[in-house]
Amino acid sequence: MASLLLSMFSALLLAATITGSKTFSTTVKKPYPGHKLEKLTHLHFYLHDIVTADKPTSVVVTTGPTTNSSATAFGMVAIVDDILTVGPEITSGEVGRAQGMFASTDQKEFSLLMVFNFVFTTGKFSGSTFSLYGRNPIMSKVREMPIIGGTGAFRFGKGYAQAKTVTFNITSGNAVVEYNVYVWH
Repeated sequence: MASLLLSMFSALLLAATITGSKTFSTTVKKPYPGHKLEKLTHLHFYLHDIVTADKPTSVVVTTGPTTNSSATAFGMVAIVDDILTVGPEITSGEVGRAQGMFASTDQKEFSLLMVFNFVFTTGKFSGSTFSLYGRNPIMSKVREMPIIGGTGAFRFGKGYAQAKTVTFNITSGNAVVEYNVYVWH
């Protein structure tokens, strides 16, 4: 009987402790202070991935023990500071940079894990960024990757990016990729 009373007392004490504690989060109804109602922005630009040049924008920083014998370069990791332009020509006007890294993460298909911040340096989005994190099966004609956040004009950003290779030089490794991005912010 004493152990039953002790168990009941412990349960009551535990319940009182749990219900008396403060929460660590609150849900804020839209609009959040300082956040306007959501709008959809479409961005269209070209990424220039320059592997071989005096000043490359994409540099392999590590490889795995079997990367060189892998058909997909599995284990290769590169750091990137690619130029974003209005048109497919590198001289068409820079709008920003794609900064981050990619890694070859598929042993069967040439696919990259992309971890990028798109940093805009001109126009009405100058100083704003959005973040892309996703799988890029680069042999596909069009690849879709998620937008998972942003800063500045793209604060609370979410959406998707579609990438399409415009040119790829098999000798140099240099590429131009067209991006169509849709961001809710």
